[in-house]
Amino acid sequence: MAASIESLLEEISSAEDPTEELQNLKTAVLSTPVSALRDSLRGQRLGVVFSLLNTNEREQIELCVDILDRMLMAFSPVDLAHNFRVELHGGLTHPNDTVKILALTQVIGRMVEHPDAVTEILENHDILREVIRCIGGEKIAVAKQAINSLSKLSHSKPGLDTLFRSDLLKVMKDVMATSDIIRYRIYELMVDISSVSAVSLGYCANSSFISQLLSELTGDDILIRATAIEMVTTLAHSQHGRQYLAQQGIMDKISNMIRGADTDPFSSLYLPGLVKFFGNLAIMDSPQQVCETYPAFQNKVFEMALDPDPVMIGVALDTLGLLGSTVEGKQVLQKTGEKFKAVLLRMSHLAGSGATELRVRSLEAISQLLTLQTEQQTEDLLALTESWFHLLSNHPMDMICNISTQPFPELHCGALHIFTAIATQPWGQKLMISTPGFMEFIVDRSTGQTKEAKDAKFELVGELVSSSTAAEILGSQHYLRLKTYLKEGPYYVSAVASVSTEGAD
Repeated sequence: MAASIESLLEEISSAEDPTEELQNLKTAVLSTPVSALRDSLRGQRLGVVFSLLNTNEREQIELCVDILDRMLMAFSPVDLAHNFRVELHGGLTHPNDTVKILALTQVIGRMVEHPDAVTEILENHDILREVIRCIGGEKIAVAKQAINSLSKLSHSKPGLDTLFRSDLLKVMKDVMATSDIIRYRIYELMVDISSVSAVSLGYCANSSFISQLLSELTGDDILIRATAIEMVTTLAHSQHGRQYLAQQGIMDKISNMIRGADTDPFSSLYLPGLVKFFGNLAIMDSPQQVCETYPAFQNKVFEMALDPDPVMIGVALDTLGLLGSTVEGKQVLQKTGEKFKAVLLRMSHLAGSGATELRVRSLEAISQLLTLQTEQQTEDLLALTESWFHLLSNHPMDMICNISTQPFPELHCGALHIFTAIATQPWGQKLMISTPGFMEFIVDRSTGQTKEAKDAKFELVGELVSSSTAAEILGSQHYLRLKTYLKEGPYYVSAVASVSTEGAD
C-alpha cells in the first residue's frame, strides 16, 4: 500500500487534470490504517496535495481536504509544527472555508493540546494572527473552531501572555470592531477563557473585554442586551466569575433591570434572560440567599408563571422546577404561601390542557418540585410535597393518569416522571396502591411503546423497588411483580406476546 500511495502522489504531480488520481489516492488513503500511513509517508512531503488546494475547482479542493485530513493524522503534533508551518498559514488564509476548518481542527486543534507543539505555535505570531482573524470569518463553523483553539491555548500562563501581552491583543480588538456579530464572538472567546480560572479572568478583565461586555447589559440595542445577558450568565457558572460579577455590582444591576422591565415595552426580549441568570445563580449558590437578597427575581417568576405569553410561562416553569429541585428551594417557595399556591394551580392547568410544549414543561417542573431523595425525607418535607401534590387537583392521581394515557409520547413520559418523583415517598406509595388499576398499569408493557416511554416506566419501577417502605405498603404480591419487571429489563417482550404478534401477521 505504501508503494501505491507513493506512486499515486507521483502521478498526481504530473497530471494535467488530477481529479481521477485524487479520487484514487483518497480511496487508498482511507483504506490504509494510520499506522501504515505513517510508514508510507515517512520522510515524504505532502506539498503536492497542498499545492493542489490553489484552485477554484470545488471538487478538487474537497478531495484534497479529505486526503489531507487523513494523511495529517500520520504525523505527530510536533511534526506538524516543525514541517507544515507554511502550509498551515496557507490553509488559514485560504478563501475556501473547508480548508480553513482543516487547518484549524487537524493542525491547530491537535497542536494546542500537545505541550511541545504548543510552544512552537506560541512563538509563531503570524499563524496566531490568522487564527484570530478566522473569528471574523463569514462561516460560523470556522469561527467556532478558531474560538475553540484559542480557548485551549489560553489554559496556560504562556498562552495567556501571548494573547494578552503582545501585538495579538490589538489584532483581537481590531477583529472585534468588524461588526456586532464578530464582537460577540470575541466576547464568547473571553467568557470561555475567563471560565478556566480567576487568573485567566484577570487577563480578560485587565484587557477591558469583560467591562465592555458588562456595559452592553444596559445598552440601547435590545437584542444585543439579550445576548449580553446570556454571556454574563455563562460567566456566572464559575465561582470566581460570580465573585467578579458581585464585585462589579452586576447582580444589583440585573435586579434593577427586572424591576424596570414593567415600564419597558421591549422587555419581553431580554426579561427571560434576566430571570434565567438569577435561576442559575440560585442553584449554584443558595436559593434562599438569592431570593431574599433579590426579591424582584422571585416576584417576577411568579408573575411570569401567570402571564398569558407562552415564552414567559415557559421560562417561569423551567425556573420554578430548577428552584424546587433543591430542598432549600422548596422551603423558599413554601414560605410565599398563597402566591405559590396560585402558581402551582396554574402549572396544573397548563399540564392538563393547551400547547403540548408547555404541558411537557409543566409536567417536568411539577416532577422536580415533588422529587425528594430518600435522605431528605423528613416528616416536614414529606408533608410539604404531599400538600403540593393535592393542590394540583381534587383527584391528582386521576389527573396524572389521564395525561399518561393520551397519545403523545412526551406527555406520557412527563406523567411517568411525576409518578417516579413520588414513588419513594410513603404517601405516594399509599396513593398508588389505593388507586384502582394503577399497579397493573405500572407493569403493563403494552402502554408506551417508544424507547423513551419504556425507559421512563423502567425508572419508575426501579424507584419503587429500591424504596424500603414499598414492600410493606404495596404488598408482597405487587412488590414481587415489580421486582420481576425490573429483572426482565425495560425492553422485555414475553414469549406469548411474540407468538400472538406472528399469528396476527
